[in-house]
Amino acid sequence: MVKLTDAASKKGKYDAKSIQVLEGLDPVRKRPGMYIGGTSIEGLHHLIWEIVNNSIDEAMAGYCSEVKIRLLPGDVVEVEDNGRGIPVEIHPQTKKSTLETVLTVLHAGGKFGGEGYKISGGLHGVGVSVVNALSEWTRATVRREGKVWVQEFKRGIPQGAVKSVGKATDTGTIITFKADSEIFPEIEYNWDKILEYLRYQAYLTKGVRIQIDDLREADTPGAAHLARRYGFLFDSGIISFVRFLNRRKDVRNETPVYIEKTVDGVYVEISLQYTDSFKEHLFAFANNIYNPEGGMHVTGFKMALTRVLNDYAKKNGMLKEKDGAMTADDLREGLTAVISVKLPNPQFEGQTKAKLGNSEVRGIVSSVLSEGLAEYLETRPADAKAILEKCLLTVRARIAARAAKDAVIRKGALEGMTLPGKLADCSTKDTTRSELYIVEGDSAGGSAKQGRNREFQAILPLRGKLVNVEKTTLDKVVKSDTLKPIIIALGTGIGETFDISRLRYGKLIIMADADVDGSHIRTLLLTFFYRYYEELVRNGNIYIAQPPLYRLQKGKTVRYAYNDEEKMNILEEIKKDADEKAAKKGRPVAAKPAEESAEESVGDAASEGLEKVGGVTIQRYKGLGEMNPEQLWETTMNPASRLMLQVKIQDAEAADELFDILMGNEVEPRRKFIQTHAKAVRNLDI
Repeated sequence: MVKLTDAASKKGKYDAKSIQVLEGLDPVRKRPGMYIGGTSIEGLHHLIWEIVNNSIDEAMAGYCSEVKIRLLPGDVVEVEDNGRGIPVEIHPQTKKSTLETVLTVLHAGGKFGGEGYKISGGLHGVGVSVVNALSEWTRATVRREGKVWVQEFKRGIPQGAVKSVGKATDTGTIITFKADSEIFPEIEYNWDKILEYLRYQAYLTKGVRIQIDDLREADTPGAAHLARRYGFLFDSGIISFVRFLNRRKDVRNETPVYIEKTVDGVYVEISLQYTDSFKEHLFAFANNIYNPEGGMHVTGFKMALTRVLNDYAKKNGMLKEKDGAMTADDLREGLTAVISVKLPNPQFEGQTKAKLGNSEVRGIVSSVLSEGLAEYLETRPADAKAILEKCLLTVRARIAARAAKDAVIRKGALEGMTLPGKLADCSTKDTTRSELYIVEGDSAGGSAKQGRNREFQAILPLRGKLVNVEKTTLDKVVKSDTLKPIIIALGTGIGETFDISRLRYGKLIIMADADVDGSHIRTLLLTFFYRYYEELVRNGNIYIAQPPLYRLQKGKTVRYAYNDEEKMNILEEIKKDADEKAAKKGRPVAAKPAEESAEESVGDAASEGLEKVGGVTIQRYKGLGEMNPEQLWETTMNPASRLMLQVKIQDAEAADELFDILMGNEVEPRRKFIQTHAKAVRNLDI
């Protein structure tokens, strides 16, 4: 294992002189969004990240081996580590204790060129002070110099000086805080979100034990019991991360590539493995901070990967002249990679640290990967062959897909049309208003075409069997009679030619029946969009229409219900209104509640698929095709009254795993998923 600090750094002093003060704390409570991104649930969890990151910085410096997080009753959070402990002596600049300085002064920390830290994720030194400012109360407990030191704060204001309360045989820091309800409208910590973050930190800081205890449930006031506990410890670091990401996939190289090296003070750690899937999973980190938009370390990685694999393939006669060179895109398919760099002065683009901008990192990562990957390929010829076979298969599929796509375009041009014949297009070209409804079946498509607003709503009926893109390649996708019209209608291209600026519709709305077949079609379409148009999903362009299940009418009043529970609630409301009117007129109220008369039918209603309950005529829609154009517009297409679900990716890793389970080749994970979630299914048609 490569140490992140040299011997001199190990012996460096960590005292008051290590802490440098830049500016005050006053703006934090006035504008919390500038420091934690907002006061939503994401911002709330950011408070935990800030404190945990301080402990991880201690671990990266080689002084901390254990971090404990506790969720306590009353929305209290406690983070403990066994690091050196925050210094408590008087600070030379502020003339206050260093502990108070760190917790009350913005940009006060050991990360601005002092001897405290060589590498840190807490770049700005605002973490603990911001948490203190945005908390109703905070308590800092430090074990240091043989004593236990404590200081308490309310909304960032010290409630007395730091004081010694006992003896200590070890060192460490405990930060306990309660987020301020004046700042955060909702205080609810999400267990799964915290676990995901801590798992990443444990993978990236190998050998450090991270434990979280949920003690929020209380048997009696003031007493808590352990509801659940989870711990992470990965001696293999990012190798374990790669194996975790590929745990349900067929892998090409059984032993992941692993490289670590320090060059010019920059620590580089890379692990990669190829699978038989069609999607890339690349996670890039700088000082343990996730960089979703990549940066210079990713650029250097791709440069080296492309060069080394091309050289090896040519050298061993695996790459034919007719195939040409493999591109970076060819090598992405099926690639799972984790890139972690740790450097003294990271330069991030944007406040969210989404992209690493240090230009020197590109060359360092490129040279480290080039050397390490070349050695891996030479010493593991079987794994090298398996990787190259996967990449070359992608090359051939790309060539075939391009030919198929060109054929599609040529065919459309010869027939005098560039858009699918079944597409009923809208008149506006304004993508902020235009909508494309992808509709299941010709019958529903016909109703949608008649009921739509032609100015901004386009209709594309689906016909034929949808391809499961999880089990096929791009060349077969573009040849599909069902998916090809969607590809052409979107106008963005697909694969390497995708360009979101050419998107013809701002909203892409999947409209299918509210039954099992409709759910299957939605899942197939969502898989298609997620695998080949992920940017549209991330951009919020994909929606799912929500057609009602029931139409309820009494007299001239018509209401719609989207599930059985809502139907019963509407019946109860109608009965209650009728009873109130009857009571006012001195009439007797109904003897039965609405649900007890659910089997009543009147006249020919039953033969028409209708039922009468308490004088209410109920129609159950078995499909979109049963709605006339007016009803479809009123319930599902009118922007003023419709319900739609916007498809978003909150957790790309979880989304990818779910699609693998539902649509992949492995049957057993799918069976377990169905057994686990079967009881939660509503409106199941058998």
